[in-house]
Amino acid sequence: MGTTPALMIQATGSNAGKSTIVAGLARVLVRRDLKVAPFKPQNMSNNAAVAVEGGEIGRAQALQARAARITPSVHMNPVLLKPETDQGSQIIVQGRRAGTLPSSRYLDKKAQLLPAVLESFAHVAAAADIVLVEGAGSPAEVNLRAGDIANMGFAAAADVPVVLLGDIDRGGVIASLVGTHAVLPDDERARIKGFVINKFRGDPALFHSAEAVITQMTGWPSLGLVPWLPAAAWLPAEDALDLQTEHDNAASALTIAVPMLSRVANFDDFDPLRMEPNVRLVWVRPGEPIPARADVVLLPGTKSTIGDLAFLRAQGWDVDIKAHVRRGGHVLGICGGYQLLGQEIVDPQGFDGAPGRVEGLKLLDVVTTMNDDKATTAVAGTHCASGTAVSGYEIHLGRIEGGDCARPMLTIDSKPEGASSADGRVQGTHVHGLFASDAFRRAWLKTFDKVSALAYEQKVESAIDALADHLEAHLNVDGLLAIARSRQTRSASAA
Repeated sequence: MGTTPALMIQATGSNAGKSTIVAGLARVLVRRDLKVAPFKPQNMSNNAAVAVEGGEIGRAQALQARAARITPSVHMNPVLLKPETDQGSQIIVQGRRAGTLPSSRYLDKKAQLLPAVLESFAHVAAAADIVLVEGAGSPAEVNLRAGDIANMGFAAAADVPVVLLGDIDRGGVIASLVGTHAVLPDDERARIKGFVINKFRGDPALFHSAEAVITQMTGWPSLGLVPWLPAAAWLPAEDALDLQTEHDNAASALTIAVPMLSRVANFDDFDPLRMEPNVRLVWVRPGEPIPARADVVLLPGTKSTIGDLAFLRAQGWDVDIKAHVRRGGHVLGICGGYQLLGQEIVDPQGFDGAPGRVEGLKLLDVVTTMNDDKATTAVAGTHCASGTAVSGYEIHLGRIEGGDCARPMLTIDSKPEGASSADGRVQGTHVHGLFASDAFRRAWLKTFDKVSALAYEQKVESAIDALADHLEAHLNVDGLLAIARSRQTRSASAA
């Protein structure tokens, strides 16, 4: 597997901060003039990004590539699982859709994906001075160990040393670290070279004795105690569970309601809006009504358009949205949210569920026809209403046609894209990432008499740098580098 130094960050559980730690550490090492590449063998997320090759990867790996100041590649996340139901996911291999499988069948298939994972790792490592690998979930999930490609299965196959991350914010961090040690076999315990405590609040001196207890019971040294960092809120969340219900800004703020669909995808589309001082962004949870005070309803992307149309109706949100429009409110649908707004969704071959056709919300005169030609591409063009340049990306199945397409929202490569109702209050587009453009966001907010001075991309860059400063101060970076370089030493000794 080559001799490029590499380090794998695994954790005692999901949402422990692995993605953020890898991103911050990537920026730390880039500042030391190292060529850094992120890598995640297997990710499960409906938040995806378009890579340089045109395929899709997890959004977190795109952020990590940005932190490393390199272009995202499909090889940075060779296996991406995009949940379509509670028991099945679409499988993306090296950027391309490879089909949909129920969870039980994927467990049998995943070992077959290891060659592709190792091929991608070799590709990434060949151009790097160091590879930072992110695990998924926890290595303590021993019921999923057979054929594993996400944690210790990959680490063993690629001979990568591991550092274990514990999340103290959720409690029980001593038990979770020691318990992980207890359930792992000896060879996998030995692969772990130390631990890091993340999301600490309070006086660090009070935890020193706990670090000593963990080391005594596991033999693993502590490599850092990382305090909670508020600036990390500027970085895109990967998990919908991280979304705050409401960002309560000025009383005069524009209120934007976003129904949280069951398979919500690419919800970081709205991160720039939640950072706007003149915007109150409200994520509407299942069972809650869409607030009557909302000025705008944004329908987000979804991994299962037909499934989430049924989910939306089950919450009564279809009634709320139509009442919102009758009151003079505005609606914008993005990607799957755009498809929901049409007259119907036609899926003759069952690419989005059972074959058939389903009536949409009928707020736009368009029809979506599902097919297996999946668009995964970066795009650039113009916002028709303002003439503002826009850029973003498309990740979707389905083709949209209809009368309201004669009033496109955008032009992409000189071709019309999206649709608008006759009064302009209901619009839709397949393009993600529009609000990250300061010029577009300012023009869009201006239509609601709101002024924006936010420089979003600069804020994200500042947050990455602040994270790097934070990790420099609280991690044993030299110790982590030595662990990563021990892979090189072992390979030389074996030779």
